[in-house]
Amino acid sequence: MLKLNNIEVTYLNVIRVLHGVSLNVPDGAIIALLGANGAGKSTTLKAISGLLHIEEGEVTDGSIEWNGERIDKKGAEEIGRMGIIQALEGRRVFGHLTAEENLMVGAFTRRDRHAVKRDLEMVYHYFPRLKDLRHNTAGYLSGGEQQMLVIGRAMMATPKLMMLDEPSLGLAPLLVEEIYNIIKRFNTEQKTSVLLVEQNVRIALSIANYGYVMENGRVVLDGTAELLRNNEDVKEFYIGLSAVGAKKSYREVKHYKRRKRWL
Repeated sequence: MLKLNNIEVTYLNVIRVLHGVSLNVPDGAIIALLGANGAGKSTTLKAISGLLHIEEGEVTDGSIEWNGERIDKKGAEEIGRMGIIQALEGRRVFGHLTAEENLMVGAFTRRDRHAVKRDLEMVYHYFPRLKDLRHNTAGYLSGGEQQMLVIGRAMMATPKLMMLDEPSLGLAPLLVEEIYNIIKRFNTEQKTSVLLVEQNVRIALSIANYGYVMENGRVVLDGTAELLRNNEDVKEFYIGLSAVGAKKSYREVKHYKRRKRWL
């Protein structure tokens, strides 16, 4: 469905952030885009969804194709209408609206009221807690409830590709596991492709089919989820385990030199 072909992204016509990034998102798959903070993961999503111009960025080389059609020069609204929906990092809810009003914002461009009502019940099926809180002001919900709301709002836009940016950020481990189980169910039951940006490599690879590891604006490693889970570099630098299973502190890990084949 989605293909990125050696794209470069530049901000303010000066700062190059992505350097020849290529990746594929097949129909119905969950693809994980992994890496440390500042690796270029969020910029990659914004390049796909057409949101770069908000931050004075642009795709300056390469191409982005959606079902064979180039979209790297299209606006965010047009890309959204094609079924590519991004849930931004940081739980961007409309704090003064109720939970249900936030969900309805996701269906703003839709005109079939019956289908919208059906999909609202679908979201409540995946997130029963949101149904209990549907009349509550979104700004007063907990962090986990707001994250559920952001994902539910993306579901309301009937995505063909749902892009999630750091859905585990700042959440308790049990809540992270619950949200990831829902993402997997939604992917399986609704046949919706998912492009998942995460720093939490372990949880992302637990549901992904395939993954790409980014460093300094480049893809340095890719493979099936199983292959990446068993890769010694991934375990050492992103999960914090050595080859013998001993945990290492972040202070130790951050000073490790990448093996030559990563450069």
